[in-house]
Amino acid sequence: RDTPNRTSDSQTRLRVPPIQEADQLRADQVMVRMRDGIRLATDIYLPVAVTPVAAVLVRLPYDKSGEFSFMSPVAQRLTDRGYAVVVQDVRGKVRSEGETFAFVHEVADGADTLDWIVAQPWSNGRVGMFGDSYYGFTQWAALASGHPALQAMVPRMTTTEVGTDWMYNQGVFCSGTMIEWAVHTWAEASLLDHKVDWSVRPLADVVPATLDGRRSASLDSWWPRPPNDPFWTRDIFNGRPPRPGRIPTLHVGGFYDVFSRGQLRDHARSLRGALPSDQYLEMGATDHFDDRLGADGRAPDYLQSAALLDTFLDEQYLPAALTFFERYLRDGTQPPARVRWELGRSGWQESATWPPAAAAPVTLYLGDAPSAGRGPQGGALLTSPERFPAEVSWVHDPSRPVPSLVEDPWRPLLRLPDEREIQVRDDVVTFTGEPQRSALDLAGPVRVIATSWATARSTHLVARLSDVAPTGEARMIVEGACLVTDIADPRVVDVDLGDTGYQVHAGHRLRLSLSSSSYPRWAIHPGTDDHPFRAIATRAVTHRLRLSGTDATRLVITALPATHP
Repeated sequence: RDTPNRTSDSQTRLRVPPIQEADQLRADQVMVRMRDGIRLATDIYLPVAVTPVAAVLVRLPYDKSGEFSFMSPVAQRLTDRGYAVVVQDVRGKVRSEGETFAFVHEVADGADTLDWIVAQPWSNGRVGMFGDSYYGFTQWAALASGHPALQAMVPRMTTTEVGTDWMYNQGVFCSGTMIEWAVHTWAEASLLDHKVDWSVRPLADVVPATLDGRRSASLDSWWPRPPNDPFWTRDIFNGRPPRPGRIPTLHVGGFYDVFSRGQLRDHARSLRGALPSDQYLEMGATDHFDDRLGADGRAPDYLQSAALLDTFLDEQYLPAALTFFERYLRDGTQPPARVRWELGRSGWQESATWPPAAAAPVTLYLGDAPSAGRGPQGGALLTSPERFPAEVSWVHDPSRPVPSLVEDPWRPLLRLPDEREIQVRDDVVTFTGEPQRSALDLAGPVRVIATSWATARSTHLVARLSDVAPTGEARMIVEGACLVTDIADPRVVDVDLGDTGYQVHAGHRLRLSLSSSSYPRWAIHPGTDDHPFRAIATRAVTHRLRLSGTDATRLVITALPATHP
């Protein structure tokens, strides 16, 4: 169906081919003017009955018309339900005008786009927002504007915590995701596909080395800022950080998503907001691209098959959002489940809270120190600490870092590797539990509380919890990294590995591996006082952990009752 050409002073038709799917659905492509005169490329999809209707807005940097973000089939399903759908390239990206710079314009541009939507003859003044990752962030930015038309939103695989979750994990720069993202999305208006050369030093020069001298202004502004820099909460939100819980929100995340920690904290904050009863959470055993945990460590790639994409959209991506929008944009009666979460390798669960009320912490201590650095079997996970003085140590050599085996940290579940390849290294220590007599259901946060010291003023501590099958394969469940400072003397370090929903089957074992690097997932600590992005010279550092006494290093998991190890 052709939509009328609606042009005015604030919009001009783009000179690009219209979107056209097999059912002849087409988008009206217009330019929407912002308050400073910059025009943003926007697709408008309308239902057959063009009466005033509620709209769903998506604002993204990944090409509103491209296959990568599959907005056309998403819009078709929403217009079939009677919604208008507005999909927009954010400022500086693809067809939109303006500078290519992440985060800083999204509050004002979101508000201006909402103004434009409610002024259209097909709008009834009610708008919901939807989308993943950066186009989840643009929802939080629009909420920060306080615009009254925004009445419901579905932020997926995202967080408001740009400094402490997007860029850094407990002070460690997330180089594998942020540098790749800068190359792909934030070097110029187009989307780029280049293989990153991770051997370049200093790390600050990886992008220009990859892009023939071109830099990313966004990345060059990110890496010098510590995670607590007020820029992350003040400047990117125009001085008014969003208040989770102000409007109905369906938080959708994945336990293998790189932003899961921040997303769960946003949900927890929303329950302390103005509308706690209108906050919902859905967490799957999925990664940033919604790939689902497979029994053999692999997931099918829905981007490579039209049939798989249709199944993914209809069975996984949209159902909860459609129920949510029906309730909050159409005054429907059926609410989504309060908390719906997937117990990986088992199935979906529902609860009133996250973590489930019945889940409780279980502490496992690290023992058998002499064996900890001798291959993947290593030391042991015990129910009580070592009785006699014990410690374990390893040497971190920044010139030969421990590699992160996951090929794509955004999509680890496409191929979840066998971790034994790195667990045999002499700079990785491991501790393995006994085989489970029955299934162990993990449901909540995982952390390592370590008493640690090193031959440097600061270093990194990287922790990974794996599921070890009876055949020996070890596949990651959760991971985390922490910058440790003032570590010349023993100090307590709390490493957040994130939350999980995961069933460890009978006969399987838990394994904790510890190191000081996992590159390029996390930036390498140089062993000196230089910033990891500027460092060229490096120095080897010995890292030690205490395994005995009241302050013994320990792993704390969260498990459902009757499944404790």
